[in-house]
Amino acid sequence: MCTNIVEHAAVPFGSGRGKHGWFPLSQVHVSYDHPFHVDLEHAVNVDFVNEAAGLDARIAVELSIDSARNLAAALLTAVERAEAYENG
Repeated sequence: MCTNIVEHAAVPFGSGRGKHGWFPLSQVHVSYDHPFHVDLEHAVNVDFVNEAAGLDARIAVELSIDSARNLAAALLTAVERAEAYENG
């Protein structure tokens, strides 16, 4: 059964690297639903996209809940340290 859990966020400035090289990102979609590749019933799915650039402008990641939590913690820690560096 689908969970219908999905969150969206704008990416005002960022880049991703796909099979055709680098492209500007515009959005990130985060969902908890059936994965395509990882062997789990449900996964935290993160899609970095530039919808205006078509299907090749997409980077998909499928993570277990624990892996997603570790990623979120690492992102927050890196952002906090970067802010301290910039304001320091």
